[in-house]
Amino acid sequence: MRHLFALAAAEPSQLMPARMQMAFTLGVHVVLVPLGVAFTFITLIANYRAIRKGDDVALLLAQRWSKVAGVLFAVGAVTGTVLSFEMGLLWPGLMDNFGAAYGIPFMVEGIFFFLEAIFLAIYIYGWDRMSPWLHFWSGVPVVITGLGGTLAIVSANAWMNQPGGFTLKNGRVVEVVPLEVIFNQAFWYEGLHMLLAAYLVAGFMVASVYAVGMLRGRRDRYHRLGLLIPLTVAAIVVPLQFIVGDSTARAVYKDQPIKFAALELVPKTATDVPETIGGLWINGEIVGGIPIPGMASLLSGYSTDTEITGFETVPEEDRPPINVVHLSWDVMLGLGTFLLFIAAWFGFVWWRKRDIPKTKWFLRIVAISGVAAVLCMEAGWVLTETGRQPWVVYKVLRTSDAVTSASGIWGSFAIAMVIYAAVISAAVIVIRRMTKRWREVGTSDHDVPYGPPPTDIDLTHSRSTKASS
Repeated sequence: MRHLFALAAAEPSQLMPARMQMAFTLGVHVVLVPLGVAFTFITLIANYRAIRKGDDVALLLAQRWSKVAGVLFAVGAVTGTVLSFEMGLLWPGLMDNFGAAYGIPFMVEGIFFFLEAIFLAIYIYGWDRMSPWLHFWSGVPVVITGLGGTLAIVSANAWMNQPGGFTLKNGRVVEVVPLEVIFNQAFWYEGLHMLLAAYLVAGFMVASVYAVGMLRGRRDRYHRLGLLIPLTVAAIVVPLQFIVGDSTARAVYKDQPIKFAALELVPKTATDVPETIGGLWINGEIVGGIPIPGMASLLSGYSTDTEITGFETVPEEDRPPINVVHLSWDVMLGLGTFLLFIAAWFGFVWWRKRDIPKTKWFLRIVAISGVAAVLCMEAGWVLTETGRQPWVVYKVLRTSDAVTSASGIWGSFAIAMVIYAAVISAAVIVIRRMTKRWREVGTSDHDVPYGPPPTDIDLTHSRSTKASS
């Protein structure tokens, strides 16, 4: 414990507030990413169904979801811009010395961002100005550019975990190979893991809104379809995410052994290592937890004879915060298993009856699934970022060497919190007013494009024969 206090005293005074500000702003922004990336895809599914099957309820959902997506995109643009400024203001040691490499994915993301904004505007304002199929296809680039932008940002983070594509001379980057920077060793598994997380989170978040509505007695077709479309997307993605997550954990075992030792709570190098559920590392020993014999070794290398490097093999100052990393891992796996259970329940009933489960308990767990999915994703990002510490660029640049020497970080942190609170509060107010108006309008939403007359829309049974052009 005395050694920990000595380490804290040796760190720059700006490090703690800089870390807290970065954690806060990133933690807020990452919730908006799935809604920007995957919500538009869910909207296009409803749009496609509306045109293909002449489903005016799906058409109404698609139009309303597109408006919500527009509001959330605007909020994401603000929070993302703050993050980009923070990279230079809070971490000049990273940007000054490694900006020539680290900045490449951000440049690519900027291109995708502007294209996404353009096509999203065309899609939102094109509802009553284009033919049905032309309008639908104008939304496809929104999904594609959202995917590209997300992969670009994840590429930057993956590069921090597995840096490559540059030559370092006297602490500075002198030669850069852009494609090797973008497609670094961690890019593929981190990128796919985040994309699946985005679709998983967006699916459960949207479905949870309609589950709450159904619990309040709104059992019409509008709410059933509003739950069915996003929940189907989420249910398909969850098992795929477990497969990719398993590969990701195995890659971390190979490339970042100390991070892996922290998440599995392995102090000493050994074989036949148990999987410890729960538990804490306190005063040099594991306290509490439920060990599953040999499971950590088995999952790492398909054999209980697999050796796992312990975190005690490196000095204490080179270790990540053990308990934070391990508990984040437990939370992510626990909530992920909960979401897998929901997907399995829904899938089984749909396979048997082509319907959602009728019980209120199913609606109750779907109603909380959105929050569970967000917490699961947040835990995964905490694990990713804190597990790399004390390195901001793994084994190349320490976080304490990258932080700014400027004073007043606590003040900028407070300003960032005020800005985020104002922007998010405004977004919540706008969306609540939109949904309130939609409930009041009910079956007479005059904004419905290329569909039947508003008076013909029956949210309970409606399925028109063909959407007019």
